Amino acid sequence: MTAVEPVPDAPAAVVDADGRRLLAIADFHAGIESALRVERGVNLDSNADERRERLQALLADTGATELVVVGDFMHSIGGPGGAERGEIEVLVESLSVPVTVVKGNHDGDLGEWAAVDVTDAAGVRIGDVGFAHGHTWPAPEVLRADVVCVGHEHPQVRLTDEVGGSRVERVWLRGGLDPVAFAGQYDAGELPDADAAGDLVVFPAFNDRAGGTWTNVDGRGFLAPFLPDALRDGQAYLLDGTRLGRYDRI
Repeated sequence: MTAVEPVPDAPAAVVDADGRRLLAIADFHAGIESALRVERGVNLDSNADERRERLQALLADTGATELVVVGDFMHSIGGPGGAERGEIEVLVESLSVPVTVVKGNHDGDLGEWAAVDVTDAAGVRIGDVGFAHGHTWPAPEVLRADVVCVGHEHPQVRLTDEVGGSRVERVWLRGGLDPVAFAGQYDAGELPDADAAGDLVVFPAFNDRAGGTWTNVDGRGFLAPFLPDALRDGQAYLLDGTRLGRYDRI
C-alpha cells in the first residue's frame, strides 16, 4: 500500500511505503535566524527549540519510525554557522528514529558531519514513493513512482478578504505528474507514459520563517525547473486540509 497523507494542521506528511512508516517534511532550514541577521539585518530570537519539539511531537503522534527530510535541512548554502550546525546536531541526537535527507541546494556538506543519511540530489525512491528536493531534475526512477514528493518551492497563497485585508498561508500542492515537462531531459523509455504517471506533491516549508513562492500571484515564478508545467490540474490545500481549488485560480 502506498499513501502520502498530510498531518492535519502541520507541514508534514505520513508516508506508508515499502512496509515502512515515514514522517516526511521539507525545508527545515535550521539556523535561519542567524542568516536573516547577517543577510537582511533582521533580528529574531531562535526558534530552534520550538522546531525540535514540534518535530518530536509529530514523530510521536504519528508513530513514524523514520524521518525523511525532502531537502534543505540546512539553511546556509556554504558551510554551516555555529547556530545552524548546533541546531541540527542537537535535533538529530534527540530523535530516536533514523533520518534520511534528500539533498537540497542548501545542504552542502551535511553528510560529512551530521549523523544522517544524505541521498543524491536526484532523489530517492522508497517503495512506490519518490522523493526529490526539486532544485534540479529528479532521477527517472523517482518520476516513475506512484507519488512523487518534492520541496524547494515553499508554496504559499495570498488570500484577500472583501475589505482588502490579506494574509499569506502555507499550502500543499497536489495534482497529476505530467511527464511532458521532463521529456527533454531523459532518454526515450525512461519516463512513465502520460496515462500511467502518478501524483506530484509539493510540500510546504516546515520552517515558517523561510518565505516562499506565492503560487496564486502574478509575477511570482516557480523555482523548480519543472514547475508549474509538471503539475497537472494542481490543487492547493491549507495545512488544516481545506481544499482551495486550482492553485492558479485562487
